[in-house]
Amino acid sequence: MKQVINTDKAPGAIGPYSQAIKANGFMFVSGQLPVVPTTGQFAEGGIVAQTKQSLENIKAILAQAGCTFADIVKTTVFIKDMNDFAVMNTMYAEYFTKDCPARACIEIARLPKDALVEIEVIAACK
Repeated sequence: MKQVINTDKAPGAIGPYSQAIKANGFMFVSGQLPVVPTTGQFAEGGIVAQTKQSLENIKAILAQAGCTFADIVKTTVFIKDMNDFAVMNTMYAEYFTKDCPARACIEIARLPKDALVEIEVIAACK
């Protein structure tokens, strides 16, 4: 059985998908752009601010389902420019400090709305 997870504390989907799906003890969070939910605009401040906002959006979606960052088992980071990897990683490390999840980081030619970063996660939570 699957459950659609949705919160207004994260930006709404910009296509035919859900913010997240919870199924069989796992939660699959769709890629989160760095959109500030209250303004509909990207967080200002480059890759650091955009990484933080993407992670804050993930945090809000996880919370809606009673999950936390400690429940995340896998992340995928899509980054527009691999030259921003170290800076992105510094902000990312503020959210994952212990027992970090598995991760892939992929440079991609273009992200929706020309974002600098998009992050998706899989969490194991009840």
